[in-house]
Amino acid sequence: MRAQRLFAAAGAGFAAHRAEFGDLPAVTRDGLVRRLDEAGLTGRGGAGFPTGRKIDSLGSRHPVVIGNGAEGEPLSAKDVTLLARAPHLVLDGLELAANALAAQSVSLYVPAHASADVQRALGERAQTAPHRCRITVVEAPDDFLAGEESAVVSRVAGGPARPRDRTVRPTKSGVRGRPTLVSNVETFAQIALIARYGPAWFRAVGDPAQPGTMLATVSATFMPTSVVEVPTGIVLGDIVTHAGSTPHRLQALLVGGYHGSWVPGTALRQAQLSRNGLAAFGATPGAGVLHLLGYDECGLARTAEVAAYLADQSARQCGPCRFGLPRLSTLLDELAFGEVSDELLGEVHRMVGLIDGRGSCRHPDGTARFVRSALTVFESDIAHHRRGCCLAAREAAVGELR
Repeated sequence: MRAQRLFAAAGAGFAAHRAEFGDLPAVTRDGLVRRLDEAGLTGRGGAGFPTGRKIDSLGSRHPVVIGNGAEGEPLSAKDVTLLARAPHLVLDGLELAANALAAQSVSLYVPAHASADVQRALGERAQTAPHRCRITVVEAPDDFLAGEESAVVSRVAGGPARPRDRTVRPTKSGVRGRPTLVSNVETFAQIALIARYGPAWFRAVGDPAQPGTMLATVSATFMPTSVVEVPTGIVLGDIVTHAGSTPHRLQALLVGGYHGSWVPGTALRQAQLSRNGLAAFGATPGAGVLHLLGYDECGLARTAEVAAYLADQSARQCGPCRFGLPRLSTLLDELAFGEVSDELLGEVHRMVGLIDGRGSCRHPDGTARFVRSALTVFESDIAHHRRGCCLAAREAAVGELR
């Protein structure tokens, strides 16, 4: 593992931050876009869109800047950890972007449990430099979809945190019709580093196509959740080992969270944490979520559990969410705990096809991707369930006898 970048400071306070990183440089809009393009920074919130291109597409009518730290994904803890350990890097990135863009307003959108760390950091900055950029903290609801881009825009504008069926991107018309930049808090922290040290420094680590470091949340039922900073392109098995687990005892790994994809445990020694490195498995790094599944856990049961959560968390604004997701959840329960038949499998595949690409937002699409990956990775489990047995239950029983 390489030296930490985001967590390089000796503490979370402003004095430790300034001792490690120094003052924040001034950057023009064109200069910021050029540096980010040269650095190859992509968004760290899940979509992975090039950050420089996103800023360059922003309308110039005194835009709104929003740092998105909602982190509604249940398996992710990277944003709240970043806000606790390095809040001033996030605030630096927001301030730098706001100044470069001549922003009309700047907001930091975070859940209630992260608000205290943010307010403490803002108080420190106000004492040391009272005329710094004014950043407003907006509380994010504890919902899965609260961090979706259009939901963020709606909440910051004073409305409900619900996705909107939009054809116009927020960069053109967002909060109260203003061009709006919504980026993940880790993305803003990376912007602050690139502004200080330059594109070449940023590219010195990580995958050449998606360079730099990123935060990964590693979790499992058999170990504490941990957040680690790793170079992009690192082999998944090395992250798992670094987090304290043993890759050879893993049945599968959920990459990217509840809207992500299952990757078989056999791939851990070659699959890399990058878009290119995960493409063969139909996965992407997403927001850096890595959830480990042991051999004594049923992948079909875990998939049914996640699908039930996703159905419950939908905005219920379109047919796929109101009817498709609950129906899919029921079918997956039958697959995990009932009698498996060709008719049941056919109906699962049919329902996945019906909800994919037809929703008002990408929630149905993410759910369809997740379920499709389960049907592939846990194909042998489906065959055993068809015969009335479960490999995970047998493994758990053997473990109890050891």
